[in-house]
Amino acid sequence: MALDLDFLTTWIIIPLLIVIARIADVSLGTLRIVFVSKGMKMLAPVLGFFEIIIWLLAVSRIFENLDNWIYFISYAVGFSAGNYIGLLIEERIALGYINLRIITQLSGEELIERLSCEGYGVTSVDAKGSLGKVNIIYCVIKRSDYQHVAQLIEEYNPQAFYTIEDIRFANKGVFRIKSVVKRGTRCGSYK
Repeated sequence: MALDLDFLTTWIIIPLLIVIARIADVSLGTLRIVFVSKGMKMLAPVLGFFEIIIWLLAVSRIFENLDNWIYFISYAVGFSAGNYIGLLIEERIALGYINLRIITQLSGEELIERLSCEGYGVTSVDAKGSLGKVNIIYCVIKRSDYQHVAQLIEEYNPQAFYTIEDIRFANKGVFRIKSVVKRGTRCGSYK
């Protein structure tokens, strides 16, 4: 019985705990880097504190058992999975703002009107591209609103070319408040 418990602990429980610890600390590290890049000065150090505590726990267990190759594999698996999971979490919380630059050869008036009616700030410029006249539409939005705006672009101009840029800071813009509808416009008739 004691042999079975030692085997279970050495080859299953501890490796599993190492994987879980690495997933946790690498996910926290990924989020910490994102928060640093977005200027979140208070949250990043707190995440860093917990990240390093978890890392130390995982590494100390490995250093106690340098002859056990399964711990090294567990460490690597946890690191890989932690990167992936950290990015999924960051994508899900979608903090910050992005700048959408939409370039369309068709008139962008309907898209501009729809975006404005839904409360997004929109700036447009007539320009000339390599294929002729184009309309450039700039729209700074919350990252969490991206999917909705991308659907609007697809609905109004599926051939539009657009780029997305992360914004570290935005000041004095027009930002959407949920369920905003301007009175006296066709906005009320949109779904």
